[in-house]
Amino acid sequence: MRAVVTRRAGTMEVGEVPDPGEPGAGQVLVRTEAVGICGSDLHFLTGELATPPAFGPQFPRVQGHEFAGVIEALGHGCPPELAVGQRIAVHPLSSCGRCRACRIGRENACPDFRLVGVHVDGALAARVTVAADQVFGVGDLPPAVAAFCEPMSIAVRALERGRVTDGERVVVLGAGPIGQAVTIGALDRGARVMITDVAAARLAPAAAAGAEVLDAGVADVVATAGEWTGGDGPAVVVDCTGRPSAIADGVAMVAPAGRVVVVGISHEQVSLPVDAFTRKELDVLGSTVCTAADFAEAVRLVERHREQVSRLVTHRAALADAPAAIAHALHHPGEVLKLVISTEGA
Repeated sequence: MRAVVTRRAGTMEVGEVPDPGEPGAGQVLVRTEAVGICGSDLHFLTGELATPPAFGPQFPRVQGHEFAGVIEALGHGCPPELAVGQRIAVHPLSSCGRCRACRIGRENACPDFRLVGVHVDGALAARVTVAADQVFGVGDLPPAVAAFCEPMSIAVRALERGRVTDGERVVVLGAGPIGQAVTIGALDRGARVMITDVAAARLAPAAAAGAEVLDAGVADVVATAGEWTGGDGPAVVVDCTGRPSAIADGVAMVAPAGRVVVVGISHEQVSLPVDAFTRKELDVLGSTVCTAADFAEAVRLVERHREQVSRLVTHRAALADAPAAIAHALHHPGEVLKLVISTEGA
């Protein structure tokens, strides 16, 4: 079958790979329809994101972990709510089930988790086999919108970690796909949201969703957040950038007894004043991927806000054109908010 294969760091091409065949017990064969491309995909492609040696060779790999498709076949023992012909989205994470994180119900923090499209071959192919418990029905959502359930699940997890509730003021740092998803989710919870970015063009979808927007390239983010909250500071700050300067701004602006959630990924070091934690009694929280319950809530959010989600898909390409389209997204991050690859007909 046709697939996009990352042969080595920086090299991606369309080629033939073996068909996955019939699904085994508890497995689902999915005919893929739409695959979203995110920053992690780009970092994997360049080799900046490396899998541990214990996981085996990183390349070659069929990438693609944000995806929607149609169930083509069901293995024995699949849940009765799944049916051939049903459109679904896939929660790409599986965990070990044995470690402390798994035992306390936070399997998303499992140190040995596996991601479809990273540790095993993913969805930039005509078909892929996944575990039945990773499959979620999405009703009549269009494929490109349904593929956004995965990034929305990251946002749901961050909002859960931040305990965002009705009436609170929330500042979101970074207006990429995750920042946009956090904004949609926070507004859905009844919060008031301000979102910031140095790329002003990225702020338009959040403004259309009902958020206050701030061009961080021309304004003092900390001072403006203080004014917006009447001097109190926001109850919650969600960093979706991974930039040390943004995280430092988040700690500086958040209200006393507030929460700072870091969902942006980076290997950089951040320096923070110790008294910020003690003087304000802050909660500083990490957030990683999501649980199955988070993914189910993400599906419901995308269903409720499908029009807002559809605005986030700024670029589309067919599977045959995927390497060029992904290279364009890599080199034009300010222009491409969300690229979706159509795998129909592959």
